[in-house]
Amino acid sequence: MKKVMLKTTLSLAVAMASSHLFASGFALNEQSVSGMGTGFAGRSSSADDASTVYGNPAGMARLNGQQITGGVAAIDASTNIKDASGSPSGSNKGDMVPFTAVPFGFYTNKLNDQWAVGLGFYAPFGLVTDYESGFQGRGFGSKSEVKVVTFQPTVSYAFNDKVSVGFGPTINRISGTLESDKTLSPLASDTNVKIKGDDTALGFNVGVLVQATDTTRVGLTYHSKVKYKLEGHTTVSGPAATQGFLRNNRYDASLKIETPESYDLSVTQDLTDAWKLYGGATWTRWSRLKEITVNNDGVTTANGGLLGPSRIGSITEEQNWHDTWAYAVGTSYQLTKQVVLRTGLTFDQSPTNNTDRSPRIPTGDRTIFSVGLGYKVMDNMTIDLAYSYLKEEDVKVNNTAAPSSYRAKYENSANGFGLGMTYTF
Repeated sequence: MKKVMLKTTLSLAVAMASSHLFASGFALNEQSVSGMGTGFAGRSSSADDASTVYGNPAGMARLNGQQITGGVAAIDASTNIKDASGSPSGSNKGDMVPFTAVPFGFYTNKLNDQWAVGLGFYAPFGLVTDYESGFQGRGFGSKSEVKVVTFQPTVSYAFNDKVSVGFGPTINRISGTLESDKTLSPLASDTNVKIKGDDTALGFNVGVLVQATDTTRVGLTYHSKVKYKLEGHTTVSGPAATQGFLRNNRYDASLKIETPESYDLSVTQDLTDAWKLYGGATWTRWSRLKEITVNNDGVTTANGGLLGPSRIGSITEEQNWHDTWAYAVGTSYQLTKQVVLRTGLTFDQSPTNNTDRSPRIPTGDRTIFSVGLGYKVMDNMTIDLAYSYLKEEDVKVNNTAAPSSYRAKYENSANGFGLGMTYTF
């Protein structure tokens, strides 16, 4: 008998990738419906409602009284897979992203002219993808469901009516389930490997907001990296388990991963009493992600170790992501005292590369067009609506891990819908 440590790849970055959500890599932007309407241009400088807890905690100094902002953003994605080939054979329907909703909620309270406090509950990262049974690229990823939920207590301080700062520690809960069908030997093809894990880790957000002139406001926000060590289990089913190649089919699993830090710089410019112009740029350090591996303790092969250490001893998927920039411009128009109209355009780089791109995140650079509306139902209540259309450049996947291979062209697009409410008291 032979005892080894099975290293099963958990491409968490791949699984959490938001090729169909509105940010690069596996980050999510769905923390504000008012911000969604302008393509998230001006996210760190607008401070329109309590969602500034995430956008720029320094913006709480601009809000009066107490505010509650909550809502949900929904994503309807579409993928067309073309020119697929490889081994084993299978289908390529492309309908792998279910209709997904992302909720959020924020609270702020301005204590006096200097101090304000707030709370935030939102999802900064996450994805669900689920390919059909028999998907041709199943050896490189068949199902991925990963969620990060963040709770952020926040405080801000205004030095004067021009400059304020804000800070909020983040408590982040990550959980994930990943599946793929591996060919571990000629006699153990389509062996299902299912990995589940979770962890809680700390980070922080910090921001500064400057009223540079009577009509110009500049904001800068830093979202810190977060280090996770997910712990859970790996379950192996199918030929490798049922035909006795492995002594057991469930193993303790662990994974270390860092979600990246980012900087968001934006400007809000009052053009007239009715018109506002927004611009912003976000840099994200995705180059931290080189490769991801899950370690499973105590894997024992049977039948004289017929699977071989080359099959289960060290399986690694390279990622080699690069840093990204996202740019956005937007505008808003106060149509009436009750109604504000918004629109925005965003260009967002993908961190993936043509060599290591996987079916779990077959994403390229994207362009996003957004429109939105805010309606003041009463003096202390506003309803926000937003719609975004995302179109990605066509990209190719070319993966090989003998004896499996998969090559295909992906065409991705998505529709996003947002509904939010802000209540002041």
